[in-house]
Amino acid sequence: MMATNLGVVENGCCKKGPGYASPLQAMSGPNETLIYVTCIYTGTGKEKPDYLATVDIDPNSPTYSKVIHRLPMPYLGDELHHSGWNACSSCHGDPSAARRFLVLPSLLSGRIYAVDTQKDPRAPSLHKVVDPKDISEKTGLAYPHTPHCLASGEIMVSCLGDEDGNAQGNGFLLLDSDFNVKGRWEKPGHNPLYGYDFWYQPRHKTMISTSCGAPATFTKGFNFEHVSDGLYGRQLHVYSWPGGQLKQILDLGNSGLLPLEVRFLHDPAKDTGFAACAFASNMVRFFKKPDETWGHKVAISVKPLKVQNWIKPEMPGLITYFLISLDDRFLYLSNWFHGDIRQYNVEDPANPRLVGQVWVGGIIKKGSHVVAEAEDGTTYQTQLPQVQGNQLRGGPQMIQLSLDGKRLYVTNSMFSTWDRQFYPEMVEKGSHMLQIDVDTERGGLEINPRFFVDFGAEPDGPSLAHEMRYPGGDCTSDIWM
Repeated sequence: MMATNLGVVENGCCKKGPGYASPLQAMSGPNETLIYVTCIYTGTGKEKPDYLATVDIDPNSPTYSKVIHRLPMPYLGDELHHSGWNACSSCHGDPSAARRFLVLPSLLSGRIYAVDTQKDPRAPSLHKVVDPKDISEKTGLAYPHTPHCLASGEIMVSCLGDEDGNAQGNGFLLLDSDFNVKGRWEKPGHNPLYGYDFWYQPRHKTMISTSCGAPATFTKGFNFEHVSDGLYGRQLHVYSWPGGQLKQILDLGNSGLLPLEVRFLHDPAKDTGFAACAFASNMVRFFKKPDETWGHKVAISVKPLKVQNWIKPEMPGLITYFLISLDDRFLYLSNWFHGDIRQYNVEDPANPRLVGQVWVGGIIKKGSHVVAEAEDGTTYQTQLPQVQGNQLRGGPQMIQLSLDGKRLYVTNSMFSTWDRQFYPEMVEKGSHMLQIDVDTERGGLEINPRFFVDFGAEPDGPSLAHEMRYPGGDCTSDIWM
């Protein structure tokens, strides 16, 4: 049955290449029934390999909300993180292309895995391992992070530094359709100051990337003083697409400290998008100006909380992830420190409106030693619900939206070192995955009480869950031409 559903998504609905002809057409695709989740043992103290979990998310299935398959990686110490596809809607016009291989970069080891999801979507298998030595010798790149498929059939991966963890060595790796190392994408000397995420908008011949920090810095944990010392980024890098020339650097200043995720609006004709600036806890909107250069402006601000018994007197929200619905109506963001997920109406991108909010974790949850301080001096903590009798741990991090925009999936691991620093209980007891029901008419978010995936109950012990992908594509991997 699942193989049939996958075929409908990839071929039956469009009779061309993978994905859909437009973002709005994608919204009418079939409901998701499976989701792939990267799960991490690296950094938890367990000598076990990271793995890819297949989770049943079909509410009519007897194994709904259960892990039904686990694909362990062949090595230890990888730190699986983000994931992407070998082909997506950017290849829609190519009938020879197929969304078959899930691309799994390993942030710490530098390996890149290609996983075959077509032979058996419910039980993916390992197809190929890209050797980090091959990557480093041919390109000087290491610490691979974000993969995106290109219309050419190539795969592009942002890399955050060289093999010694220096930011100066960062840039963009190109793999061919057989996962062979082709080289670097950007022109020589056009690598960004720092690397992290990227998104391209072909009709505007532009790619924009964000700037985290040097791997030698962030892999040791998060030191707040390193932000003021300039060891983390505050820039957006504007490249020519597909030329790879660095055309402009947008310095976001203190209002744009630590820009992580970046997205253009899905409508390929639009010349605007957003970047999530984690430490500043702002969403910055970027846009093309009449002179064809790019500008930026803060569109959403999450106010810091005054707190007691924490490492600083003020706690930023720490916006570590966001996404945009396929119709470009709503933006969703996760505040990893504060513990809430927010829904904004962005039909007017310059003036987002908060229309939904739900608390699913956070450092100031009831029972924590950290308390928030109200304006009148009283203290408070957030009251979290139990889901199927389970206490919620950690803070909301990765999110994934259903094609129709009505279901939001949430995991809570950021990066094992940071997890251990800020949410040691989650490292000890494991991650979990939630599903949030979304009101797409008036706005609103509500936890689905029927859905709870407990990665604390895994056969090899509690693991940390991060990125999520559907077999048929989603709003954080597919780009339209």
